[in-house]
This record gives sequence, structure tokens and C-alpha cells, in this order.
Amino acid sequence: MSLNNTPRANQLHIGIFGKRNSGKSTLINAITGHNTALVSDVAGTTTDPVYKTMEIYGLGPCVLIDTAGFDDVGELGRLRVEKTKAALLKTDIALLVCCDENISEELEWIKLFRAKKTPFIIIINKADEIPDAEAISGLFLEVCQEKPLIISAKEKAGIKNIREEIMRKLPEDFEAISIIGELAGEEDTVLLVMPQDIQAPKGRLILPQVQTLRELLDKKCIVLSCTTDKLDQALASFAKPPKLIITDSQVFKTVYDKKPDESMLTSFSVLFANHKGDIRYYAESAAAIENLTEESRVLIAEACTHAPLAEDIGREKLPRMLRKKVGEGLSIDVVSGSDFPGDLSVYNLIIQCGACMFNRKYVMNRIGLARAQGIPMSNYGVVIAYLTGILDKINLTA
Repeated sequence: MSLNNTPRANQLHIGIFGKRNSGKSTLINAITGHNTALVSDVAGTTTDPVYKTMEIYGLGPCVLIDTAGFDDVGELGRLRVEKTKAALLKTDIALLVCCDENISEELEWIKLFRAKKTPFIIIINKADEIPDAEAISGLFLEVCQEKPLIISAKEKAGIKNIREEIMRKLPEDFEAISIIGELAGEEDTVLLVMPQDIQAPKGRLILPQVQTLRELLDKKCIVLSCTTDKLDQALASFAKPPKLIITDSQVFKTVYDKKPDESMLTSFSVLFANHKGDIRYYAESAAAIENLTEESRVLIAEACTHAPLAEDIGREKLPRMLRKKVGEGLSIDVVSGSDFPGDLSVYNLIIQCGACMFNRKYVMNRIGLARAQGIPMSNYGVVIAYLTGILDKINLTA
């Protein structure tokens, strides 16, 4: 089993929710077989949500989200509960841990899970300590038609049943959407155009490039990569035009102007827009650019929390392109990481990055929030393709 504390965007996110001292952290340790989470008899030991990445037998790579008790009290407790609710937005499947007969708060959380369409498993913990586990189970079955699992995390009893129930309740579309899809298959030739500018991490490729390349290799494609200045030489090296060209969105127009007519074209950002979000909504929303004026307001949302450098795409290039079309008076706000306003009504357009650092569930929750408030939402690559006049000429879906 491998263990580290870096969340992986394409892994199953399992959120553990419950009251203080219900045994959430003990449950994580029992599931993982490690002393992964800090355990204490003191209520409220876990404060902010903690993300732990592990390989779990039978489930593969997972991110376990250990949350603060949703019965926390006081002003600080209220803030912790808000962060616990925010963690739900990233949760692919929820474990609801309970250890007493007062289930009113648990029932409210079940309503939240259902509203967010998040599969959940009710777990009655501390079966070795509480005498009425079966009675509590009957309450849940009667009120919400869900039969809980009865376990003892401390004694590691019933843990295997949790793994089996997680596999049974996995979302049907979890990891069903590949990055490349049907755009390329075995023995197809693919050209990757990857400019290594100041934004590129030293000595390595960015995550979308790595994950795309890996999937192409798994598909047994024949892959050639180059920087933009070597595009002519790369194209000349093919005996026949590559079936697919995948480029960094920042050089979309340059690559489009030089690509062979026979070659399909897309970008890493567009592929991830489809992989992580709703590409059709993104494409439809790009047309909202035509309605922007200098009195409009745009929100740019990037997943990374890196220190911005010169020519940053989200903070420099996209704003420059938008203002060139709309006017210098256009207001543009930028948020990063998990920062995302709940009230989007002040915006006329939202532009999300490729979201390689987020899981699909979290991105789709953002899209759902925008849709509910009637705000168009698009993506870096889609917007750049629109602004350069080639959106209808590239491949959007995999």
C-alpha cells in the first residue's frame, strides 16, 4: 500500500462524515490498515478536512477525506462545518458514520447527499460499545429506506463489508470518460505540441500532458512531441499526416494554420474540459462573449494555487485577449484553488481552467452552481478557440 498526503484529481474521493467522536478517523485507519488519521477521545480532534491519498485493496487509488464533526459548536465550529460541507462537493461517495440513536442531524446530511446526487453508505460504528446498534439501524431503515452497515472500526470488524459496499455503490460514470476517447486508437499517429515557456515546471511536464501521453501509450498510439518552434520539422517527419494533433491552447491558432487538412485538432485544455466537465455547456457558453461590454464582469477560475508568473494564461493572456475584443474597461476577477464564490450573479461569464487538479465531481458541482444561477460557464481552451475563430473547426469531444 502506498501512502502520501497529495490529493490526486483522477482518484476516487471517499468522504467520511459524522458527528464529533463518532469514530471517523478510527474508521479511516481501519480501512487503510495504517495509523493514517489522528485518533483521540477528545471531541473535535479533526478540524479542517484532511485529504489522504492511498492505494486501498479492492478499490485502487483513493483520496480519503477526513472531515470535522458536523455537530461542532460555536463560531469556529460553524466555520468547520462549512468546510465540511465544501468537502462534500469533491466527494464521489460518502460514508456517514453514526454511533447513537439521535439521528436527526444524520438525516439532514442524507438530504444533502441526495441533493448533490452523491452515493452514500450509512455506517453504525462502535458496535463493540453501544448496545442498541440494531435499533439504530432500524431507525435509518424506517425513515430513509437505507440499511446501514454495523461495524467496529476499533476492532476492525465489518471493514471488508464497507469496501464491498463502496464498489457496489460507485457512481456509474466514475472514470468512464477517458481523456482521448475515440479520437485515436492503436497504431494511430498523434502529435503533441507542448511549448515549454516560463509557466512550464522546471524539469517536468504539466499534469494534463503527462496524463494524456500515458493514455495514448496505453492505447498503443504512436506519439511524437515537439515545442511550437519545431512544429514544421515535426510535421515533416511524418510519412503521412498525423491522425490527431493535441496542442497547448495558447498556440491553438498557430498550430491550426499549419496543420494538415487531414489531421484532427484539439488541445489539452479542451480534452480535460470534456474529461472533467460539460464540454457542450462550455461550448454554448463561449458565445456569451459576444454579449460582453466594458460594463461586464468575468470570473476566471484556475485550479492551481501556483504563484503567478509573467504571461500567466489565466491572469495575463486570457484577460488580454478578452479586453482586446470587448474593451479595456472589462472587469475580470481571478480565483484559484478551491476559492469559488457561492453567489455568481455579479458575473456575465465564468471561465474555468482545464481543472486537472480537481476531480470531475467537483467541477460538475461548479457547473451546476453556474447553471442554477443562469450564468454561462466556459473553459480556457474553448474560449481561446472561440476568440481565435476556430471553435467550430476543432474536435471538442473524445
